[in-house]
Amino acid sequence: MANSLTNVIPQLLAQGLQTLREQAVMARIVNRGYEEMAGEKGSTIDIPIPSAITVNNVAPLQTPPTTTPDTSPTKVSITMDQWKEAAFQLSDKDLSESSDGIIPMQAGEAAKSLANTIDSAILANYTSIYGYAGTAGTAPFANDTSEYRTARAALARQLAPLDPRFVIMDPDAENNALGLRAFQDSSFGAGNEVILRGQIGNKMGALWLMNQNIPTHTAGTQNGAYTTDTATYAIGVETLTTITGAGTIVVGDIFTIAGDTQPYVCTTLMTAPGALAFSPPLKVAIAASATAITVKATHAVNLVIHRDCMALAMRPFNGADPVNVGNFSSMVDPVSGLVLRLEVTREHKRTRFSYDALYGVGIPRPELGARIAG
Repeated sequence: MANSLTNVIPQLLAQGLQTLREQAVMARIVNRGYEEMAGEKGSTIDIPIPSAITVNNVAPLQTPPTTTPDTSPTKVSITMDQWKEAAFQLSDKDLSESSDGIIPMQAGEAAKSLANTIDSAILANYTSIYGYAGTAGTAPFANDTSEYRTARAALARQLAPLDPRFVIMDPDAENNALGLRAFQDSSFGAGNEVILRGQIGNKMGALWLMNQNIPTHTAGTQNGAYTTDTATYAIGVETLTTITGAGTIVVGDIFTIAGDTQPYVCTTLMTAPGALAFSPPLKVAIAASATAITVKATHAVNLVIHRDCMALAMRPFNGADPVNVGNFSSMVDPVSGLVLRLEVTREHKRTRFSYDALYGVGIPRPELGARIAG
């Protein structure tokens, strides 16, 4: 049996890696630069976020001026708390056939499930993103690229670097985008990829990608109009109080405040009326009067992000079987960088194959992303 397992494990693992490479769109585009710090399950990676520095006038003095305020970078933590498995079993007959080079379809399906789980875990960080464009409930790009251009402008205001940027859209958004002249006509620099392969590629400062795992954000149970109380709120506050309206504003809800064009995102569940915590800090002061709050409706969360907006860290399982009692093989996919382990164990008249992965996800820089509602 040992020789059969030696032959079949590399075949099945290679098949799984190929599936991961094709399916895991987010894993290929988010920041993977923190993996050298990744440890075992439960360990935490602290990602420093630089603080702003004030420019001052230079005045030569006998005594050097005090540098104030002191640099105080914040940090965002990524915990290696996700250990997922996708398993299947083969009878002795199935195993014999796979040993002869026939890779069972179950191997690809197991790895695909694991890939989609990782992909969805990365996308679930959208709840921290407050940049917003488009119309809730309406697939974007039906007529033009205006939704993307609005999101691009939001990224500019949020000081996101120009490169590398990515548009990640659901099938409905991609279907609309593929019908636009801006992506078809060679006079727009579109090339022939849209016509020949149905791929938009790099256009208008971003790489456009379709992802079937795009989440839908379900808005809270708003009942009636929300307004602030009659207190004064200064620029920079991150909590205000509502005095009208009922229902909930949930984490990830986008809202605007009358007299302020900045979109804000709810960071803590609020049952109205009550205290509403949000991000980013308030951009426009609120006078001492009841001020209307408008919450965006349920929407598909298509995204425009810079690579550093979200992060994924994976940890290889090298040395995970120190007493050498199992049948393991672990590989790193050279294209996607995803780490996959295959463990094979013997059961009654059949063999169990288990793909697993250890990883953590986070969103260190939500200001480097924007939603395009659909």
